[in-house]
Amino acid sequence: FAIPLVLALAVNGCAKRVAEIKIGEYGSLTGSTATFGISSKNGIELYMDNLNAAGGIGGMQVRVIVEDDQSKPEEAATAVNKLVAQDGVVAVLGEVASSRSMAAAPICQSAGVPMISPSSTNPKVTELGDYIFRVCYIDPFQGEVIAKFAKNTLKLSRGAIFRDNKNDYSVGLANYFSASFQKLGGTIVGDESYSEGDQDFKAQLTNLKAKKPAFIFIPGYYTEVGLIARQAKELGLNVPMLGGDGWVSDRLLEIAQDALNGSYFVN
Repeated sequence: FAIPLVLALAVNGCAKRVAEIKIGEYGSLTGSTATFGISSKNGIELYMDNLNAAGGIGGMQVRVIVEDDQSKPEEAATAVNKLVAQDGVVAVLGEVASSRSMAAAPICQSAGVPMISPSSTNPKVTELGDYIFRVCYIDPFQGEVIAKFAKNTLKLSRGAIFRDNKNDYSVGLANYFSASFQKLGGTIVGDESYSEGDQDFKAQLTNLKAKKPAFIFIPGYYTEVGLIARQAKELGLNVPMLGGDGWVSDRLLEIAQDALNGSYFVN
């Protein structure tokens, strides 16, 4: 009886493995932009729970294998390589941040595994291959919308830019905004930079204050934006701040407190 039993278990085990669809997900569950990854994971889990409760896809249940990239591009590449090479996923969901999507996309492209980003807005992301997709707008559009809002709605003509010079999203959005704003007749009076993880921004903000901008455009992520806003207020730099979808987090106002009153972002 032992040999037939072992064979039966083996067959049943294979059947169980075949009867599910494995999807990979990678995101920033920890690190500097953890709320991005956590909110994405929650949304994916909610959808998959409902999908599987309704019978899955073609009668097969969908299992999501999740990897944390710690908010780092190099970890994003490592995570996706594991999902594709070891876990054998048929598709990959992620990442939110453009730099991390761009680090992982070549792995999916090379393996012929579709990758879908929920919100990586840098145009270069989907230029990395025909297996790379997104379900959001791109920064040329976002930059133009912010520029029109600043110039035509807020009636502001003198702006400054404070960008994260090591972040593809921030640099790209800053450039698209600047080009659109100047095309509308606006003037960029200052352009300063910082790096993700910085804590002290007062030197750059002092430089910008001397240029007397009517607003400051900060195309960065919520962690630094909140600190920048507080330090600007401490320096008496009381002008509106504008931003893009990188500001979107419940943590933003926890960090900034009341320093972003009268400021705007688009999403």
